[in-house]
Amino acid sequence: MGQLSFKNTAIVACGTMSPEINYFVKEKFLDTQHIFYTSPGLHQDIPELEIQLIKFIEKAKLVANGVIVVYGGKYCYVNPDNPTRLMQTIIEEQGLKVARIEASHCMGMLASDDEMKKITNEIAGGEPIWFMTPGWVKYRKQVFKGWDKAIANENFPRHTGGAVVLDGIGYLDQYMEEDPEGFLEYCDWMGIPMQSYPITLDRFKGLLMDQLELLKIKTM
Repeated sequence: MGQLSFKNTAIVACGTMSPEINYFVKEKFLDTQHIFYTSPGLHQDIPELEIQLIKFIEKAKLVANGVIVVYGGKYCYVNPDNPTRLMQTIIEEQGLKVARIEASHCMGMLASDDEMKKITNEIAGGEPIWFMTPGWVKYRKQVFKGWDKAIANENFPRHTGGAVVLDGIGYLDQYMEEDPEGFLEYCDWMGIPMQSYPITLDRFKGLLMDQLELLKIKTM
């Protein structure tokens, strides 16, 4: 059986995941013409996240038979004003033609918890690691909007295993080659070293295909 086609499906994704999604388009895994990105880093601005997410889902529903949302759950949408309102609540409100991939955050789209534990043991001897995706490097100013050196010092140094970029597209090596000063400045700001960990994008592909299959069942 051939690969399922995304031609009649739209993707609505956090801009932080655009490096991987654009890579999928380039390699023709994603054959849809309809991809919408919210601004990166909106996990820090919940009202704006909800506004953009719903706006793009509405646009996507006009041009495709189904919509797959590429957003994490409990770590991407935390609503302090309405704690019982979850990401899943928003998705369910959009109707049967909208589904979200099963992941708690963007790192979980690229590697499972067990895989991240294995990486932690392999390269840091079990010491805590700050995991990131290429989008956290590319869109640093948006992802860490409002973070000064003091906030950075509160968060990063306790990850004594350093920062690890789950990289399925060779992004960090290219970044270090093209902007070595920027790379070193980023590490200095965090106060911990940063390195790439090459991965496949098989997990991410599988999560997208799982929702594509569910959408086909729900909309039959």
